[in-house]
Amino acid sequence: MNILLEKDTLYSRVVEIADQINEDYQNKNPVLVGILKGAFVFMADLIRNINIPVEVDFLCIASYDGKDSSGVVRLSNDLSINIEDRDVIVVEDIIDSGRTISFIMDNLSTRRPRSIGVCTLLNKKEDRMVDVPLAYVGFNIPSVFVVGYGLDYENQYRNLPYIGVLDGS
Repeated sequence: MNILLEKDTLYSRVVEIADQINEDYQNKNPVLVGILKGAFVFMADLIRNINIPVEVDFLCIASYDGKDSSGVVRLSNDLSINIEDRDVIVVEDIIDSGRTISFIMDNLSTRRPRSIGVCTLLNKKEDRMVDVPLAYVGFNIPSVFVVGYGLDYENQYRNLPYIGVLDGS
């Protein structure tokens, strides 16, 4: 496995994103919605560096079968709090085709939040099929299959402290 992003590089960028959220959402008490399972490590580091009041909730979405996108997005766990008239920041691990985040944005917008912004650790622009505005992007990466720092392949590698390119991708 080749390392794409080292642990220290990841953490430094997470701190920068948190600082920007602190500035952008001062006095707004946003709701951070983490997308499980992949975003949990990124979100944990992110919220530890946010120093404004925030609430946290999670959605569990499935759209992958091994290394391949199934093309079908399924919501398997929903939010537990009401986001009506709230500022929402969706926290994603990676955005590639854009289908999953588009599904999430459409779903959340029916709940009438004040605003919805997207924060993603990784962005694969060259794989985009559905355009979705991104408020915060950690890193733009090439079209390779990555694991680590919460991202998995068949539920393995989530515990790696770095982002690596899975061999053969």
